Amino acid sequence: MKTCRWAVAAAVAVCAATFTVSSLAADKGASEMKHWQVGTPIVTYWAGPAMTDAVAQQMAEGGFNMVWCSEKELDVAQRHGLRAMLFEGLVSPASLDNPEKKAQLDALIDRVKTHPALYAYFITDEPNASTFPTWAKLIAYLRERDPAHLAYLNLLPTYATNDQLGTKGDVATAFNEYLKQYIDVVKPQLISWDHYQFMAGGGDTGQYFLNLALIRKACLKAGIPFLNIVQAASWDPAVRVPTPDEERYLVYTTLAYGAQGISYYVYCCAGHKGAIAHADGTPTELYGALKTLNPEFIAIASQLQRLRSLGVYHEGMMPEGTQALPANAPFRLDPPVAPMAYTPPEKVKGTLLAYFGDSGKPTHVLVVNLDYTHNAKASVVGPGALEVFDPKTGAWKPSPHGARANMLLPPGGGKLLRLAK
Repeated sequence: MKTCRWAVAAAVAVCAATFTVSSLAADKGASEMKHWQVGTPIVTYWAGPAMTDAVAQQMAEGGFNMVWCSEKELDVAQRHGLRAMLFEGLVSPASLDNPEKKAQLDALIDRVKTHPALYAYFITDEPNASTFPTWAKLIAYLRERDPAHLAYLNLLPTYATNDQLGTKGDVATAFNEYLKQYIDVVKPQLISWDHYQFMAGGGDTGQYFLNLALIRKACLKAGIPFLNIVQAASWDPAVRVPTPDEERYLVYTTLAYGAQGISYYVYCCAGHKGAIAHADGTPTELYGALKTLNPEFIAIASQLQRLRSLGVYHEGMMPEGTQALPANAPFRLDPPVAPMAYTPPEKVKGTLLAYFGDSGKPTHVLVVNLDYTHNAKASVVGPGALEVFDPKTGAWKPSPHGARANMLLPPGGGKLLRLAK
């Protein structure tokens, strides 16, 4: 759960990201779109500093591409070619029940909906299922008045209690019911949730892949994209600051399950250690890592955007919610990874193969090294000649071994392959 909530976030305000003016033009700007679409895959953060030109530039250079802004900060975002999520108190269910506030909300929407930087409206964080009808009413109202922009609401993770979720049953049953009610009642354009698993002492909690798997399944059924909020700080003695290699693991596993967005908790926030920047704005080690990883996320997610996630398979350890590679898999590891016993809070090891394609036929596979402490060699054999994607250049290159691709994967890292065209 997030401990740095909007009372803190509002106090420190919110800000910018990495997105060029040309990219905004490519996304057509929300004002030109009849209905909201993801556009360039989302890279953002939770709890950032007040937006200034210097901060906006830092975030842009760090590879972020969606920012949190007040209305008055939208122009700063525009100057730096950044998309913005509007955080304003008027965007509230209470505004719909008060004629004066509703008029003010209408005026706000009319002012901002044509702003080139506007991308989304922030709605709320981690609601109980019992409140979904309230949020649905607000979101439907926003969508009626401004269908071109996202209404963003963030959900609870699997490890929330039944009382927090507002549903009953074991972990998977309660969370699936939570998702079902959210999709049926709120009718979201995107699903977002937060899950943090890196504990002090080196252990990892065990539901990370279960959470990814349940979200993926629900989103595929509903036909909507999702965004994963991952750990990028410590806010409690029981939680550790992730390393750059652990952050790479979060980026590539999020991609493998089919996400079109990633967010980091936190950019900077009082009482949080590590983070992406210090309180004075000085970048940390994680900023340096994300400066490389964020463009990789965007490049790979862009390649996968038009495709459908067809399967996510694990070799090695099998955490809760994961599936083994089928015997007749069209893309396979040669040699395969031997099965390994797994018990949380043990660190997950092994290799992940995520299939993507259209018309139900796998044409792409993202191979991920699940060991975020060591490099891993992986050889993938496909049903035809393979090409390897370079996220730095955006180019596909033929594998020199035809239907086999030999790779050295960094800790937590991955490679995207496809059948040669």
